[in-house]
Amino acid sequence: MHCPFCQHEDTRVIDSRLADDGATVRRRRECPACGERFNTFETAELKMPAIIKSGERRQMFDEHKLRTSFERALQKRPVTGDAVDAAVHAVVSDLRKSGEREVPSRQVGELVMRELKKLDQVAYVRFASVYRRFEDVHAFREEIEKLERDLPALDEKQLSLLGSDKQNKP
Repeated sequence: MHCPFCQHEDTRVIDSRLADDGATVRRRRECPACGERFNTFETAELKMPAIIKSGERRQMFDEHKLRTSFERALQKRPVTGDAVDAAVHAVVSDLRKSGEREVPSRQVGELVMRELKKLDQVAYVRFASVYRRFEDVHAFREEIEKLERDLPALDEKQLSLLGSDKQNKP
């Protein structure tokens, strides 16, 4: 590595330590020519797959767009920022683990719905209604019934989508 002070072509590493929860290596360096010391940081460069949109257009993965999709679906819902961060991280992690260079946008949408289903039923239905382009109330009802069949364990954690007799009993 070149010295940032005198541009000498070689510097030596004095110390190396992990930083940022092990995701980064911090190196303390010294220049043999001028004696100045400085820090460098080394991180792994992990490339995200390109997203294949409808019509075969390709677009670079954008984590900000992913986060915005979650936030839009979860707007005014009782879900913490940490839970949203974890859901975004889960989707990004799954995309990285796929090892694919290109991923259909449909696959990303399915991953988002999987995470929303765990977080909040209302947010899940909101996202699904746009994502799957529901045409009428019947499509909403079918998705809600499917959700209630698939996730009986979430009844205690979340508010019901539709009023139920369980809530009205003392």
